[in-house]
Amino acid sequence: MTPLRALLDRWTPALPSQCAVCHAWPAQPICEACVARFAQPRPRCRGCALPVPAGVERCGACIKETPPLDLCLAAVPYEYPWSGLVAQYKFGAQPGWAAALALLMRSTPWAEPALEAAELVLPMPLSPQRLRQRGYNQALELARRLAPGKTRADLLLRRRDTPAQSELPREARLRNVRGAFGVAPGQAGEIAGRRLLLVDDVMTSGASLYTAAQALRAAGAAHITALVLARTE
Repeated sequence: MTPLRALLDRWTPALPSQCAVCHAWPAQPICEACVARFAQPRPRCRGCALPVPAGVERCGACIKETPPLDLCLAAVPYEYPWSGLVAQYKFGAQPGWAAALALLMRSTPWAEPALEAAELVLPMPLSPQRLRQRGYNQALELARRLAPGKTRADLLLRRRDTPAQSELPREARLRNVRGAFGVAPGQAGEIAGRRLLLVDDVMTSGASLYTAAQALRAAGAAHITALVLARTE
């Protein structure tokens, strides 16, 4: 049995389900055939998770300027069918999708060892305004299913609301999130010297993850891995 098959078998719904991609019935929320077709692992830069040629560990940009992440992992590309499913999960008031999507993340090469090595798993936080609008933090729902015993949502805070990153070019994204994240007052001792894993749903330019990682570095984090569901390419 393949590791991915074993992971899929661990998530069995109480009732038969229709695959959200090919509409096969009965199936998992995302059937095995669609996972095999659309979620094949691909070589990715260890610093930013962009695709790289086989055998290459870091892209030119990460060699030129080292990101504040020790390792960055992405489960799938932000393209069909995942872009639509992520939007449905994130904006369609369907937090129940977190279980199936977290399985995709856990099946990512090196994700399991990263989760085991992490002492704390931190979801990327939402601003209070965004949380009220959406009703839940999609990154927190994923983190709770990836590592329920290690997830802490009270250590990394969003200090201010910002316009949606998807609407901005790269340089504007970096300016947009500057100073937007910080460690909760009095909690730096929980961060210092620890191995952390940051969880988010989508990584675009990396601006948000990098800014959050810089705040954690300033608090003394020893090692930071990012694990995201989808990466734009």
